Amino acid sequence: MSNQKTIVTQEQIAHQYEYMQFISKMTAEKAQAYGHPLRAFTQTFGCQQNEADTQQIAGMLEEMGYEPADRAEDADVIVINTCAVREHAESRALGNVGALSHLKKARPDVTICLCGCMVQQEHIPEKIKKSYPQVDLVFGTHALWRFPELLYRSLTGDQRIFDTTGDASGYIAEGLPVLRDGGTKAWLSIMYGCNNFCTYCIVPYVRGRERSRASADIVRELEQLVSEGYKDITLLGQNVNSYGKDLEEQIDFSDLLEKLNAVSGDFLIRFMTSHPKDASHKLFDTMARCDKVAKQLHLPFQSGSDTILRRMNRGYTADHYRGLIAYAREKMPDITLSSDIIVGFPGETEEDFEQTRKLVEEVGFDMLFTFLYSKRSGTPAAKMEDDTPHAVKQARFERLLKTQDACVQARQDAYAGKRLRVLVDGHSKGTAYPLTARTEGGLLVCCAGDNLEIGTFAEVEIEKTSLRCLFGRSI
Repeated sequence: MSNQKTIVTQEQIAHQYEYMQFISKMTAEKAQAYGHPLRAFTQTFGCQQNEADTQQIAGMLEEMGYEPADRAEDADVIVINTCAVREHAESRALGNVGALSHLKKARPDVTICLCGCMVQQEHIPEKIKKSYPQVDLVFGTHALWRFPELLYRSLTGDQRIFDTTGDASGYIAEGLPVLRDGGTKAWLSIMYGCNNFCTYCIVPYVRGRERSRASADIVRELEQLVSEGYKDITLLGQNVNSYGKDLEEQIDFSDLLEKLNAVSGDFLIRFMTSHPKDASHKLFDTMARCDKVAKQLHLPFQSGSDTILRRMNRGYTADHYRGLIAYAREKMPDITLSSDIIVGFPGETEEDFEQTRKLVEEVGFDMLFTFLYSKRSGTPAAKMEDDTPHAVKQARFERLLKTQDACVQARQDAYAGKRLRVLVDGHSKGTAYPLTARTEGGLLVCCAGDNLEIGTFAEVEIEKTSLRCLFGRSI
């Protein structure tokens, strides 16, 4: 499989900055005529990578003179970043776009943009052209770096713009502006795309092949984030364990963690997502050794049945997964574990499901993200025979949740009376414990006590527990 990728040159990036300057002049002139600044509204569906992409879009919009808007109704430019992983996210995005038809009629000058994974699917652009005339600009994941140019063409022309083709191998573009939300947490993309082709997943088709950023660029961005006060930084990639395979530089993900751990400052590094077939003992050894790498592992296993794993094209067995967890816990006894599971994959029998449920019971995850299988057109699984009634799948889903809740409650209760280092990151809805924080393992803690300040680390003693939250008081 080819790992070729297109590196966007700095001259090409400079060209996009020229478009940003053109639009900035236009927005300044309009703002003076209107008597108020122009605004842009962004909305994101889907994963953390989509969140990171939207932050880049927001950075470009800021460079073009737009101020953030809290509501679509107040915006002059609206950008909806879509997801294609599950049908529900696609339906919600299209529903929101449909609701904008009234706004477009009332204000024809508003520019409505649709982007992201959903529009990269072959059938979507034609659907938008025919059924959603209010949309002015559609661009896929491969064209994100060209957003200023595409927006300029939309603003200065009289035709709708569609750019959803792109190179299937994908692009790497450095040097574009990013507008983050502030606070304590930040996303840091280390790679894009995926080579795994799990039979249920649309991601390789809409995000292209795996392509890694140069480690020097990643280190530089981390240093910038730390200097800006971010303390909880999550490395992003569809499969971070594959990092570096396409680089001339001799480096893998474990080596990258070592480099990032050496950056000065008081912060935590997390990462997602890991793939069991590429997770290694070297990775867990590195995690255990690096003091700034959180002892938290999100390792999706999807099914406890080897038969279903083969049908999913996951590339490992349930026993291999158990071995990885055992080694990770041997090296990091306090590690927090989370995973993804698909219930109701085509051909799943009661025995297959029971193997999944037993694996959940055996491992004892701290968090679990469980999904009913969602058929995605264009994937091999969409053509597989699926004769299990939805009611049976739903019943299995609920049984799995009960098993998981029992495991979580036991693990949460074990924290009672313990002292934990947490990063205070926000306000809670309650008054008895008015602040929220996260442990190194990513567990939610509602906190109370003196000298607690958002954006700082603190030590708390856990006073009580619940299924979803720990409650602690500062020491």
